[in-house]
Amino acid sequence: MLKKSDKRSVRRLYLLLLPMIVFYYELIFNLFTVNTLLSRRIIYILLFSIVCGGIGTWFCSLLTKGTPHKFVKTILIFGVSIPFLVEYFVYKQFKIFYDLHTITAGAGDAVSGFKSQIVEMITSAQGMLAIVLFLLPTFLYAIWLQRYDPVKYTRKHYRIILMLSVIVIFLVSIIGIGLDPACRRIYGKQYNFQEAVSNFGLLTGIRKEIQKNILGLDDEFEAVSSDEMTAEEKEELEPEEIVYDDNVMEIDFAALAANSSGTLQSLDNYVASLTPSKQNEYTGLFEGKNLIFITAEAFTAEVIDPQLTPTLYRLETKGIHFTDYYQPASAGTTGGEYQNVFGMLPMYGGSSFKMTVDDNNYLVMGNQLNRLGYSGWAFHNNSFTYYDRNVTHNNLGYSNGFMGYGNGMETYVTEQWPQSDLEMVEGTLPLYIDAQPFNVYYMSVSGHSGYSYNGNAMTKKNWSSVENLPYSDQVKGYLAANLELENALTYMVTALEEAGIADDTVIVISSDHFPYGIDENGSLGNMPYLSELYGYNVTDYFQRDHNRLIIWSGCLEEKEPVIVDTPTFSLDILPTLSNLFGVEFDSRLLPGRDVFSDAMPLVYNTSYDWKTDLGTYYASSATFVPVDESVEIPENYVETISSIVRNKINYCNSVLETNYFNHVFGN
Repeated sequence: MLKKSDKRSVRRLYLLLLPMIVFYYELIFNLFTVNTLLSRRIIYILLFSIVCGGIGTWFCSLLTKGTPHKFVKTILIFGVSIPFLVEYFVYKQFKIFYDLHTITAGAGDAVSGFKSQIVEMITSAQGMLAIVLFLLPTFLYAIWLQRYDPVKYTRKHYRIILMLSVIVIFLVSIIGIGLDPACRRIYGKQYNFQEAVSNFGLLTGIRKEIQKNILGLDDEFEAVSSDEMTAEEKEELEPEEIVYDDNVMEIDFAALAANSSGTLQSLDNYVASLTPSKQNEYTGLFEGKNLIFITAEAFTAEVIDPQLTPTLYRLETKGIHFTDYYQPASAGTTGGEYQNVFGMLPMYGGSSFKMTVDDNNYLVMGNQLNRLGYSGWAFHNNSFTYYDRNVTHNNLGYSNGFMGYGNGMETYVTEQWPQSDLEMVEGTLPLYIDAQPFNVYYMSVSGHSGYSYNGNAMTKKNWSSVENLPYSDQVKGYLAANLELENALTYMVTALEEAGIADDTVIVISSDHFPYGIDENGSLGNMPYLSELYGYNVTDYFQRDHNRLIIWSGCLEEKEPVIVDTPTFSLDILPTLSNLFGVEFDSRLLPGRDVFSDAMPLVYNTSYDWKTDLGTYYASSATFVPVDESVEIPENYVETISSIVRNKINYCNSVLETNYFNHVFGN
């Protein structure tokens, strides 16, 4: 029999137990992933943990019978640990958090495609430690129940006090966030799952994600005086001798808006308000030429070397040379593919590409060139059903459909992990080389992680070329795996030259994401192998996501080098290629820019960070860093560009959500 004072202690413990457990989960999770515990945002994680735990405690207190109460609370404690464990292993593998759409749409693919790596992660020392730490509260609570019956020491009026306390703490949290400009944006109009989890905790990120799925994002676009901003930002130019037309189509957005409502009407009005970019001296440079577009698995700029990868070096330096290019890592491989192909950010994570299966994908290069009579193919040397590519990639306009391992590619590539890019190109190039004009898309796989000598067939195959390089074995393994892409390109360029069509063919290469598999951990400032590869400590997203875009054609080799030194990113690929190939497109419908046009250089990511030729803005800290001290920053520049970025991200979300191009172009 407990004393009265002991009963009070048990009662207090009962009220605090679940909030303490939730906060414990959040602390362990944060420590093992982004590791931002020293940030002042830890207070929000604490407060929201108390709110979540308090609600769970209140719910359990409604059960006045001992056995149901104990059972439900035990299940609750155990159940809450599951999303933490799932997201921990997701982050460990992909270096991002999977939102609800990606979890539900991509979990099966991840389990089937990375089964051995998942088993290795779970059975590793760190994986087992994480499992023990996350399951420990359930075990300890079960022991605690052997001595105490929580219902016996609970009074009904505590429920009222508990709920009032939860409401007060929640309001204090919201007020605190409201007083912090950076937090206010992340929690509100600049909501992003990755940043919400990093700043407010996983359970708050999940809650915000559920709210987004039920209520949707704010589809109102902010008013921006873009013409005034551009005039302030740019230096005064001499009158042009040539007057170029706008890159627009004959679309009456005002009429579309008048006959629509809701989000579609907001989109119509927004697009109509934009200033189109102009055609330029590069418009139609590649008109009528063949196109080979490669999304290169885990590729990055540091792979390119004149001795190690002479073909890649040739394509980079003899083509259009991009010196400040970025590939935002928004949603793993399928997210990077989505950016490259659609010119949009994947606002529904890994399920974004899948959401386009029945959409009108009017502006992708496959459809644009298909309308001009090109023969089209899409290829991948891994499983043809992975990420549902057997469905998604058959709706991109490639007239001969999509081939992967399992519906034809197995004829050409060896069954191993990862499969060979060289074998894929050797097997498929004869299918299209005589079918001009052709439009070909490749999703490579040879550069995929892991990079151990015995665990990666491409690393093992090409190890002799890297074994004497001054890097760790992990970095050498990564470079060796990427040499298979170099081998494939060497074969491809040689074949094009022997066929006499290198001058009539354009090769485009962009990564899907930075090489996240090179490190075991993925938090900024804690990626030693990536930092070794890059040659500097990686501490922000732009440092992490810098990359290289290659646009090459044999016809460029004898000309003066074309250098693009302004900030560019994957969303710029589609409008740039559309302009270079001289196809009819409306620049207002694409949130990226034709890099040769008069449009303002602007790079941004789903965290609402952005970069222009004047400087870089970090949304999480609301900090703008000018490119150098001599640059004069126009008045209200940061606020104006931030509004433009929010509008563009809102546009990416709403286009995907509404099948907007079907509204614009019809079935």
